[in-house]
Amino acid sequence: MAKEPQTPLDDELARREEEAEPQPMEDELEGEAIEASDEAEALAEQAEAGDNPEAEMLAAQVAELEESLAEAKDQMLRTAAEAQNVRRRAEQEAEKARKFALERFVKELLPVVDSLEKALEAMGEDASEAHREGVAMTLKMQHDVLGKFGVEAVDPQGEPFDPQYHEAMAMVPNPELEPNSVMEVMQKGYVLNGRLVRPAMVVVSQAAS
Repeated sequence: MAKEPQTPLDDELARREEEAEPQPMEDELEGEAIEASDEAEALAEQAEAGDNPEAEMLAAQVAELEESLAEAKDQMLRTAAEAQNVRRRAEQEAEKARKFALERFVKELLPVVDSLEKALEAMGEDASEAHREGVAMTLKMQHDVLGKFGVEAVDPQGEPFDPQYHEAMAMVPNPELEPNSVMEVMQKGYVLNGRLVRPAMVVVSQAAS
């Protein structure tokens, strides 16, 4: 049976059917796009779920850096505090050295003051007034100089005995005084800016037996 000749209409219908059929290349590209979309969605889900190794590594690095920063800040604060303590100790040592630098000199000068006081006490009626005034004035000048540099006398006559500032040379019964009272000062004591340079030598009362 002979094939019927195709008309122009038949040719147009055939061409349109061929264009409507899916081409192999288009099907392949469409499949790759779907796969890429699925992979992107999977990566996003892994990142949200914390299953992404790169995200976990970055998070670990961030945590490590934050910890290192906190340690560095703590070390900086400790260093600053230590530096402040060192500076404060240095200032205290300098102030202490300034206050007590004259201690040795004061100890050497005190016997001179003691001698002037004993000389003034030992002067009898035959001593001239000028001589007496001269010794008294010299003694006063010595006391003024000592006071100018923070030296004070310890003269505890009639006060309670204090072992921190007094040295008991003898214990004497005395019913007229409270026990452990200073009844006589044999030698004055001295302090330099509040620190004892020499204790006062005293006689202390005790209860009568």
